[in-house]
Amino acid sequence: MVSIFISFAYFPWVSDTTIVKMSYLCPRGVMKLSTSMYTKPLYIFIIAVLLMACGRGQQDANTQTAALCLEEAEAAFANDSIRLGETLLRKTIHLAEESKDWHTNYIAYQRLAEALSQGNPEEALRLMKKALTIYEQHPDDERNHVMLLDYAGTYAAQVAFNAEGSFDEALDFIHRAYDIAEKNQMKNLMCQTLTSLANIEWAKEDYRQAVNYARQAESLPLRGGDGGGLANLLPGTLQVLARSYLSLNMLDSAETVYRQIEPGDDVHLAYIVQSNLAKISLRRMGATKVEDDIEEAFEQVEDFYYKALEQKDQYYQETLRQEMENQRLEYRSQMYARTLLTILIASLIVIPAIVLIVRYRMRVQRQEKHQLQQEAEHQKAQLHQANEVVAFLQNFILERTEVMKKLNQSGDSLITLNPHEWGEIERTLNAIDNNRFARIREQYPSMQEDDIRLCILTRLGLSNRAIGNIYCITVSAVQHRKLKLKKDVFGESNPDITLEQILNSK
Repeated sequence: MVSIFISFAYFPWVSDTTIVKMSYLCPRGVMKLSTSMYTKPLYIFIIAVLLMACGRGQQDANTQTAALCLEEAEAAFANDSIRLGETLLRKTIHLAEESKDWHTNYIAYQRLAEALSQGNPEEALRLMKKALTIYEQHPDDERNHVMLLDYAGTYAAQVAFNAEGSFDEALDFIHRAYDIAEKNQMKNLMCQTLTSLANIEWAKEDYRQAVNYARQAESLPLRGGDGGGLANLLPGTLQVLARSYLSLNMLDSAETVYRQIEPGDDVHLAYIVQSNLAKISLRRMGATKVEDDIEEAFEQVEDFYYKALEQKDQYYQETLRQEMENQRLEYRSQMYARTLLTILIASLIVIPAIVLIVRYRMRVQRQEKHQLQQEAEHQKAQLHQANEVVAFLQNFILERTEVMKKLNQSGDSLITLNPHEWGEIERTLNAIDNNRFARIREQYPSMQEDDIRLCILTRLGLSNRAIGNIYCITVSAVQHRKLKLKKDVFGESNPDITLEQILNSK
């Protein structure tokens, strides 16, 4: 772009008009270019410098990698801003595909599927299959392969549970994940895949098989320990084990497992633990009705919890929007400062020429302003004179009409002005209206003198009643003559357009 501007200074075929049009691409505050041949290279130099500064700033603003965008999405999810996180993940996928960052690409697909899993498990499963396809085409870490398979199996199980269909696809994903984890002795991932299998068996209502899978996870040495045990199990494994015990009505075992769970700062996990401990206590007392009421109350609390999360999401989005706005304003101020510095440097080089140009333009503007004022005053004086002439002619015709009415009380006289007087009135109107009636006579040669005179009286602003007095006819007759003149002579059939408007357009 800069080279294009510089080339204008050395090619005579580039017109001044082109230079002026291109100058509008620069930031506001740059003076309009003069059409003088001496000022063209000067302004080309200023525009080139400004475009270099602005272009470099814009390039800095657009540099963002897929990895950084993924970090922003993770921060949004950490603050329960689900919608913003989804938007950032979709942007991450787009950036990763453009830069061929396949690792970030399938991780973003996996995180997006996780975000959509609650409300749309079918879409979550589709995204996980896409992530698996990308990983299998560009494999890196086997641990990621196991996690992708485990997620895909979980979402396939959700789809099967909602549709009351087969869990075969879900089990196939999880078994493949377990085989890879077992082959590489990834104990934590083995525990995770066994937990997923236990969840699927619980969804199939095979509670004993679910307990068996959970107990297999219990036997694994986790977190650096030498042996298994409830204390080493992941919270998710403890939940499915306790839930399976509760479904088998093994209340003591379920209570023991629930009390081993440490929610920490996880409010939702604490809610699950406390609600199920309450159900166990009620079931021991045989209070099934109370248990149902308590469960309904817990459901209401859960709804309140999710509404609170949504409000938190909205608050975070508003806060983040404000921060982004502040960053944008800060970036704009930096750009303004950079542009100002560039302008100052350029002004130190070209300040004498600019001063001369400004003085010249101010002098030209003063002369143009003075000329416009003189023209306005002249037009005002002409308009005043024309109004005076029109008023004089109106009075002349009206007075002549009154005199004739007094001299001829019978009302037989149809004409109160002789042809010479009509000619003088027409010449006077041509003088103040730029030969309007002369043009009308030339354009419409078939017009009768009575038609011309009716147009003259209309131009003078006489009312239909006054025109009727002149011709000794009624007001309705005057209206009929105007309508006939407008339609037959001027060819105007629109009733909303008056004869006065037609004459003013001539």
